[in-house]
Amino acid sequence: MMWMRARDWLIGALGMVLVLGVALSILWWAVSDPAGGGEPGAAAPSPSASAGRPPGAVPPGGLGGDEVWLADLALDAGTVVAAGSTLRDVRAVGQDVVTGPEGLVAARLVVDATVPFDVIAGELGNGTVVRAADDGQATVVRTVQVLGREVRVIATGTVEVKSGRLVVEPRSIDFGGPDFLSDATAAIVRRFVTIEHDIKGLPEGLVLQGVTVQGDGFHANLRGEDVNLAPR
Repeated sequence: MMWMRARDWLIGALGMVLVLGVALSILWWAVSDPAGGGEPGAAAPSPSASAGRPPGAVPPGGLGGDEVWLADLALDAGTVVAAGSTLRDVRAVGQDVVTGPEGLVAARLVVDATVPFDVIAGELGNGTVVRAADDGQATVVRTVQVLGREVRVIATGTVEVKSGRLVVEPRSIDFGGPDFLSDATAAIVRRFVTIEHDIKGLPEGLVLQGVTVQGDGFHANLRGEDVNLAPR
């Protein structure tokens, strides 16, 4: 009798081990992938996204034997100095770029860059401070001479694009005097605190399309067509 009970217990124990083994095998199969197929549980790889033109873009007709065509070309630079002007965080993306006897020409080119505040301040004169203000505006602080006296002026205005230039026109001008005196003097000092900046040193054909104020400068967006990227 004791032997029969022991046999039944052993059979039951073996059955439990078998069931547990099958369950663990099913679980392992579900959470794992075949060897060499990537990390466990990872989805099948998908084609990488491209910021340029889609794969299979067709080069232009009549491409010469001494010319090279690039469907898209991207450049990132922390700082660019050209024509005595400094740009930060420059990102340039060109499409349909052809290099050959005519130089390096992009059918379309988009450039995003930051014009630092100190570059603008340096154009206005020593001691000038340019900084971001509320509501996407910019503030200019500088000392100017009015009627033989030095006056410290604080002007705040909106930034916009006019004729391809970065322009900040004052909406408010303050130098701490009475309102009637401030109003009378504002017309005199306005030109001293108005920003009109040309972004220099970039390839000819790029046109400033938009500009916004950010914490460290003016973020500029430029676009152009048939832009020559290198000197001939």
